[in-house]
Amino acid sequence: MKYSKLSVTLEPDVEAELRHVAGARGMSAFVNEAVRQHLQAARLRRLLDEAEAEAGPVPDQVRRDVDALAWPG
Repeated sequence: MKYSKLSVTLEPDVEAELRHVAGARGMSAFVNEAVRQHLQAARLRRLLDEAEAEAGPVPDQVRRDVDALAWPG
């Protein structure tokens, strides 16, 4: 897989926690996965917004049912 190198600026406390949590896995791999997940969430949000625009808002009971589901962690 081809990669691009870039520079990012982080708050010092965020950098320290990143280094601690990323560990041997490496900061680049950790950041890449975090950005990938964030982008996926943004795509899903756009999809949900489009569906809501077409079909109307999600009923409150459905939202509560979904919120009660156990999500993988």
